[in-house]
Parts: sequence; structure tokens; C-alpha cells
Amino acid sequence: MFGWVRQSWDRVLDAWRRDPNAAGDRRTHNLFEAAAAYVSACAEDDQERIDEAAGWVSPEALSFGVNELACRAVIALARERDESPGTVARDLLGLPAA
Repeated sequence: MFGWVRQSWDRVLDAWRRDPNAAGDRRTHNLFEAAAAYVSACAEDDQERIDEAAGWVSPEALSFGVNELACRAVIALARERDESPGTVARDLLGLPAA
């Protein structure tokens, strides 16, 4: 009976040891929160916050979240400007009109 309790406890301890947030913030972050924090920290050139947000999710998930944020931002700005997303994206990057 106590064997399964011990095994369960060992799994909890192992998860704590592997989890970088176990000692502090136990809240899990989703990839969109990580992307929003990462991009805003990049915009403010805050390396500490960049590193923190990058550690919340895997690099692949962060990349997907940043891509999704960029797409949504370009679409929102295109609607606001009444321009095409392509025109807005090129303008934001300082590229000549296509």
C-alpha cells in the first residue's frame, strides 16, 4: 500500500526538481502569454524579461506564439489603416511598396 504512495511522491519531487518555476511562481504560462511578454520585452529592450518569458514555454511554442501575435497585429493594423496586410507588413519593416 505504501509503495504506490512513495512512487507518487517521488514523481512529484522529480517534477519539482525539473520545473524551474517550482520554487517560485507555480503558475503555468500558455504560449500566447509567453509570446506577448517576450515581444513586449523585446520592444522595450529588457533582456531580463526576454529571458524570463523565453523560459515559460518551449522554443517551438514561443516561435509559434510570436508568429501568431505578428499575424494578428498586422491584421488589426491593416483594418485600422484600411490597407492590405501585405502593405502594412512591408511598411512596418521599412520595405518599399511591392
